Amino acid sequence: MKTLKIFTTARTIFLIICLFLALIAIHPRSIDGVAIRGVELNTSADFAGIEAPSKNSRPLGYEVILSLNGNRVSSVDEYYSVLEGIGPDESVSIKTDKSSYFATTIPLTQTITTDKLVNQTVQVFDNQTNSTINQTILVNETITSTVGVQDLGISVSQAPTSNIKKGLDLAGGIRVLLEPEEPLDDETLERVTQGLEQRVNAFGLADVTIRTSKDLSGNAYILVEIAGLQKQEVTEMLTSQGVFEAKIANTTVFTGGEDITYVCRSAQCSGIDPYRACGQTAEGVACSYFFTISLTPEAAQRQADVTRTLGVIPGSNPADSYLSDPLDLYLDGTLTDSLNIGSSLKGRATTTIQISGSGTGSTEQLAVENSLERMNQMQAILETGSLPVKLKIAKIDTLSPVLGEEFTKTAITTGIIALLAVAAILLLRYRTLKIAIPAIITSSCEVFLVLGSAALLGTNLDLAAIAGIIIVVGTSVDHQIVIADEVLKSTNRSQGVKDAFFIIFAAFSTTFVAMVPLWFAGAGILKGFALTTIIGVSIGVFITRPAFARILDILYTDEE
Repeated sequence: MKTLKIFTTARTIFLIICLFLALIAIHPRSIDGVAIRGVELNTSADFAGIEAPSKNSRPLGYEVILSLNGNRVSSVDEYYSVLEGIGPDESVSIKTDKSSYFATTIPLTQTITTDKLVNQTVQVFDNQTNSTINQTILVNETITSTVGVQDLGISVSQAPTSNIKKGLDLAGGIRVLLEPEEPLDDETLERVTQGLEQRVNAFGLADVTIRTSKDLSGNAYILVEIAGLQKQEVTEMLTSQGVFEAKIANTTVFTGGEDITYVCRSAQCSGIDPYRACGQTAEGVACSYFFTISLTPEAAQRQADVTRTLGVIPGSNPADSYLSDPLDLYLDGTLTDSLNIGSSLKGRATTTIQISGSGTGSTEQLAVENSLERMNQMQAILETGSLPVKLKIAKIDTLSPVLGEEFTKTAITTGIIALLAVAAILLLRYRTLKIAIPAIITSSCEVFLVLGSAALLGTNLDLAAIAGIIIVVGTSVDHQIVIADEVLKSTNRSQGVKDAFFIIFAAFSTTFVAMVPLWFAGAGILKGFALTTIIGVSIGVFITRPAFARILDILYTDEE
């Protein structure tokens, strides 16, 4: 009878409804395959029409690759294993849970870095003998090797099994904390953030978080998190102010941003320059890239005005003649390339211009890759223009996906241990399952509701969030003990519950007030910790602890 009464009371019904909504938000499922997390521009996957997930996509909304050339792909290892069996420049049939595509493999050279503990002999001074002796110690040695792989221009990860988004700590990736070199107002800070977002989007990346924050002294920061991916060129681009200028005879004719109406990214008007072959240089092999841009009429007219007074250097035929001064391209004050201007463009307001540059590498393949990376950076800068202020890296963290998997296992283990510790404490305190079991159930429900809230809001689950969840479990135990003590010792059980919740609300208010400054002042870890803690304690106070109090009231009714 009491069990039926527990499940029909209003507070318990409300808790069950919330749990059902959390289950819908999390939406657990089982699926084999690899999720598409990013698609690099100007690659075969991009040309095939494969798109990266949008910034606000939920994990279960990611497109999942099911097979390559009819070979089933159920994991990331299988994905790359199938690619290894396909030769370079071969067509690949890609079947996903949404569509089918055809792309061509790209031969790449991949650098693999591993850490190994090795014995190393060092000389140390022995105070007892007053002499130098040899001593063997363990040191960490980084081993770097290169292997040939096939690529499609797609970044993949294991297909998600729920809508819970793993943060940087659990999925691996890059976290960069940027600090402006001079104080900024809120409007300028927002412009900088928008410029960075457009630059990162040029790399076709998903799971990118860019947000602003201020510390308690009012200093502004920009936090950039790219989960599931480690790309050095992205980090370099974030810190570049990107002041682009095109000059003729030391006169600026157009700049990046407002002067440029269109930047070509298709294979027809961008890529490795077919008319300038890769060649050997002092730095290795150099390859040239090119892409076309469209200028505003005003910028085209400035170019016409400057070229009108230039002389003409004749060639072997009229088509080979060019003007006496080149078009010099500067990025952040550094000359990146000089382009000859055909004599036919003298005094003409031409709106279409071809931009070129180069990249180097130890091999031709690496030179091609570096050239395309530089091209992507240049295209992004020309589209977005320069940032209004220079940025410097205040802190950078790079985490491996392998470590992320270990962190996930550790987090799950820690959560289970925390719940078992709660059960042990309650059993020792009250020596009855009538309090311990409801407490464990409501604490578990609290954790599930926090996870459901994270899935619903699209917030990342990282180590900071997990720390917040553990804090919530500890707070839950504290409040449940308060409720149990007041229910057991009070002759008026209803008044005892009211007294308990007066204490609980006071503690809740203290926690809430303590977390708010961290939410506004924190960057990254502090912000995630504060958000999870606020959500968790709010769920406990308004949903799970009232249910726990009502359950105890029912269980101890008619018992003196």
